[in-house]
Amino acid sequence: MRAATFVFIALVVGAIVFALSLLARNEYVLFAGFVVLQYIVLATAWNILGGYCGYVNFGTAAFFAMGAYSTVALHKLGANPGRYLAGTFAEALIPLFPLSIPVLVVIGGLVSGLVGFGMGYLTLRLRGVFFAIATLALAVVLQTLIINWDFVGGSRGAYVIRPDSIALGPVSLSYIEYLYLVMLSLAVLALCVARQIERSRLGFGFATIRDDELAAEASGVPTLRLKLIATALSGALMGMAGAPLPYYIGYVEPAAAFGLPYAVNSIAMPMIGGTTSWVGPLIGAILLGTLQQIATVTISSVVNLLIVGVLLVAFVIIAPKGIVGLLQDRWRARLQP
Repeated sequence: MRAATFVFIALVVGAIVFALSLLARNEYVLFAGFVVLQYIVLATAWNILGGYCGYVNFGTAAFFAMGAYSTVALHKLGANPGRYLAGTFAEALIPLFPLSIPVLVVIGGLVSGLVGFGMGYLTLRLRGVFFAIATLALAVVLQTLIINWDFVGGSRGAYVIRPDSIALGPVSLSYIEYLYLVMLSLAVLALCVARQIERSRLGFGFATIRDDELAAEASGVPTLRLKLIATALSGALMGMAGAPLPYYIGYVEPAAAFGLPYAVNSIAMPMIGGTTSWVGPLIGAILLGTLQQIATVTISSVVNLLIVGVLLVAFVIIAPKGIVGLLQDRWRARLQP
C-alpha cells in the first residue's frame, strides 16, 4: 500500500471514529478516548527509538512534560503578553497571543524534539542499560528544573482555564470535543510517520542498529546520525502528545506531568502489541488503555499499573514478540507444508 493511500485511509478511519464518538453523546467517552489516543501517540513515539532502533527510553515522561509545560508557559504569556514581552525583542509577537491549540502542539513538539536531540547527542554513545539509566536521569533533572521554575507554578502547579466551546468555521464544538479531535489528529499523524519510517531507508537504517550496531557501523551506516534523528522524532511526538494536557485536565503539577504511568505505559504498550511494526503500539495502546479506563471507572485508577504488570508478565511468557509477532509466527507456521 502506498503512503498516500495509507494516509487517506487513516484520515477516513479517524473521521469515522470522531463521528461515532460524537454520536455517543457521552462526555466521558471523549475524556477516556482522549487518554487512549494520547497513549497511542506516546507508544508509537517510544517505538521509533525503542522498537525500531532497540534503545530503551525511560524518559518518556520528561518529553511529555516538556510539551505540557511549554503550553503552560505560553498560556501564561498569552494571559498578559504586554507585561512579559513589552520592551523585549519579542514585543512584535504580542498580537499573536493567545495561541491556538494546534500552534501550541507544534511548539511543544519543537521544544521536546530539541530536548530529544540534545539528549541523543549527550547520551547516544552509551548503549544498553547505561542509555536507559541516562534517560531516566534526564527525567529527574527536568522535573527538578520545573519544580524550581516559579513562572510555570513550580511545585505548586499551575491552573489553565479553557473556554467552554470553540467554533471551527460553521461548526461549534465543546472544548473537550475539540481536544479529542486534536489528539485524534495527532494519533493519525504519529501512525503515518511510524509507518513511513518503517518502510523507508531510514527505517532500514534503524533496523540495522537494532540488530547489530557494531556491524552496521563497520558497514558504513551513519549510526550516530540515525540515532539523533530517532531521538528527535520520538521526543517531538511525545511533546506534541503532552501539549494539550493542561487544557484537558485544567491543572498541571510536576508529579502528575512527570508521572510514572506515562513512562511505564509507553514501554508496556509496544511490548504487548509488538515492537517491530507500527501496528504493535496501536494494538497495545488500545488494549491496555481501554482496560485501564474501564478499571478506573469500575474499580480504581490505583490498579492501572497492576494491570500493566500482569499483562507484561503474561505476554513475556506467552508472546515475547507481542501480539503482532505471535500472529506472524502462527501465519508462517500455517504456510509451511
